[in-house]
Formats: sequence, structure tokens, C-alpha cells
Amino acid sequence: MSVKEEVENILMKDPAARSRAEVFLCYPGFHAILFYRVAHRLWQTKNKGLRIAARSFSQLGRFLTGIEIHPGAKIGSRLFIDHGLGVVIGETADIGDDCVLYQGVTLGAQAAARMGALSRDTKRHPTLGNSVVVGSGAQILGGFTVGNNVQVASGSILLKEVPDDCIVVGVPGRVIFREGVRVSDPVPDIEAEAIKCLRDKLAKLEKQVDRIQAVPIFEPTTTGVKRPSHSGKVVHIGHAPVSVNSSSDAVDIFLHGAGI
Repeated sequence: MSVKEEVENILMKDPAARSRAEVFLCYPGFHAILFYRVAHRLWQTKNKGLRIAARSFSQLGRFLTGIEIHPGAKIGSRLFIDHGLGVVIGETADIGDDCVLYQGVTLGAQAAARMGALSRDTKRHPTLGNSVVVGSGAQILGGFTVGNNVQVASGSILLKEVPDDCIVVGVPGRVIFREGVRVSDPVPDIEAEAIKCLRDKLAKLEKQVDRIQAVPIFEPTTTGVKRPSHSGKVVHIGHAPVSVNSSSDAVDIFLHGAGI
């Protein structure tokens, strides 16, 4: 892939890019890809000395851009790394064409593969299909495949294979849409369930507090006889009882916005 094609790809995908000169001078994702292309060619020679040179050149790119791409990774055409700070792409990662990675993305290995020399030369990092978009801070860990046209939401941790045309959210990541259709997940979202339980418990506590506050308050009189305040009327302290409306409840809005 030519340098010109890399520049044109960024111009097309990033609305903040306004000129070729701006992309060439100011985009660390573009610079990181250039460093990677050179380091990858050196790595492919399988010569020990050249592989050390490849790793050294890769580290120089990491120092200058804040993006770490192992020279052994396989990257297709037109990869766009937007902003890019903190992106890590492991040695056995394989990225298809027209993918987009945002800042803080990790294409890494799971704990079982971190066995030093025993796991060397094994597939430890993920394979991304074509046109995959990975949001900022997302982590894809393991030697599985993420299909074509998949979108991984920011902050997700994906630990298993994903078919084509899906949207993935959550920790751990799960498919919520496939081919534009909402997917019913038989595995409950533990965090969502915990939030809902806390919400329901809070609503019950608020009702109990309201009942306690509705108890009449008695005051002493000059004759020593107590009577209800304000001529027997019930005095409420604080706000009136609050009814929980699921359609407008802030927790429900949050969960719906998170795709839960």
C-alpha cells in the first residue's frame, strides 16, 4: 500500500483532516503505520539480526507516536488509527482492510497465553476481519476471530469470537445487534443486574422514609397536654413521596443508552 493511499484514506475517514499536508505532518496513526511497514519487512526476513533491528525500529515508532505495533503483526490496507495514544497491537494480531482503531485499544493475549517461551510462536492475539471499528479503550484479548463489519464499543473487553455484522458492548463483551437485529442474550449482564437491584432497593428505602416522615408530630402545650402539630394535620418533613417511573428513570435511561 502506497503512502498516498494511506493519506487519502485518513482524509476520507476523519472529518478533522483538511489537507494532505496536515495528515502527513500531524497524524501519529499515519506515522505509526509507516514505522510498522518498514519494521514488518525487516521482521519477515526471519534473520535474527534484522529482527532485532525491526524491534528497535518499532520501539522508535512507539517512542515518537505513543502507538505500539509489533513488527510481527499482519495489517491489511487502509488501517486508520485515530488519535492513537496507548494503542497496542500484539505480535500475532491480524488486521483486515479498512479497519479503524481509536485511542487506548489493545489487541492482546489472554492469561493462558502468557506462559513465556512455552507460548512462543502460538496464535495469542486476535484476528480482525475487514471494516472492523474498535472504540477507544476497548480490549480484544485472545487468538480468536472478529468478523467483518463488526463494531466494538468503547471500553468493552472482548474475550470470544464474534460473527460478521455485529455490534459488541460490555464487560465482558457480548453481541447486542447482529445484522441490524437486536439479539436476546441468554447470559445476564451482571453489572446491569446489580445496578437494577440497587435502584429497586433505593426506591423501597425512599418509600419507607416517606412513611416515617408522614407520622404526626406532637408538641407540648401550656396545660401539659400534647396535640398534633398544626391542629391535627399530618406534617411531612422533606419532599413528597417520589414515584419511580421506569420510562423516565435515570438508571433505565443509562442502561438503555449502554445497550443493556
